[in-house]
Amino acid sequence: MTTTASTGASVRTAPDAPVTPRRRRTPRGIVHTGIGIVLVAIMLFPVYWMVNASLAPQGNSLNTGWLPLHPDTSGYARAFADQGKNLLTSLVVAVGAAILSLVIAAPCAYALAQFRIRGTAVLVFLVLISQMIPGIVIANALYTAYTPLGLINTVPGLILADATQGIPFSILIMRAYLETFPASIVEAARVDGCGHLRAFVSIVLPVSRNSLITAGIFSFLFAWSDFLMALTLTTGESIRPVTLGLYTYIGTNDTDWSSVMATAVLSSVPAVVLMIAAQKYIAAGATGGAVK
Repeated sequence: MTTTASTGASVRTAPDAPVTPRRRRTPRGIVHTGIGIVLVAIMLFPVYWMVNASLAPQGNSLNTGWLPLHPDTSGYARAFADQGKNLLTSLVVAVGAAILSLVIAAPCAYALAQFRIRGTAVLVFLVLISQMIPGIVIANALYTAYTPLGLINTVPGLILADATQGIPFSILIMRAYLETFPASIVEAARVDGCGHLRAFVSIVLPVSRNSLITAGIFSFLFAWSDFLMALTLTTGESIRPVTLGLYTYIGTNDTDWSSVMATAVLSSVPAVVLMIAAQKYIAAGATGGAVK
């Protein structure tokens, strides 16, 4: 824009910034938003009712109102007292299974993605097939193998069993990302004197952070929510994850549902916290190998 001053000289000023028109909501967009809100409310209602029932006074959980107008936290105190050890057991098993899954899956995925191995397609297909085997088959086979080894009712036995679910998934997730990893970076490190192991630990793993976090979180969730392995590979009360503890808790607390619901809420907290804290890494890791 050019303006003329009183002296006759022309002064150039910055052009007016374009005004971005505000988008008006169409009736169709309003309908879609309303449908989305209704669907989300339907999906989250069981979670809300679980929290609501956990705050009900003891013995009144079946007559819980729509709103916790008089919340009572005694159910959480009883849940901690009765299920605290089981929650700790589940935490130890889930963390151990996630670490074991990453330790085994990361080098396997890197080898399948970067090395020229004969029969790579067959190996990847076998990894995929292993995820289709019913869990009860694996559990029964592990029970037969664990009995002479003394791994029944042990934390290492549960960690190894739960890792069988996380390892194949982690290999597939990490291989999809590592296929896009530029081999020239590793080759440059090799020229500078790095060995295969040092290049993998110092270069490949830090760059693959998103896929590592994604695989680790899902391996943790697989182990945290496991019920079948815990039911098959534990026969006493000394080692009992919270999923199995909650199952037996329901049978012994048919009149005290507030403590049962409190246990369910407590067992949901780690999964919710992990998913919220690492959602950006999960989104990046899950789609990291989708586009080459």
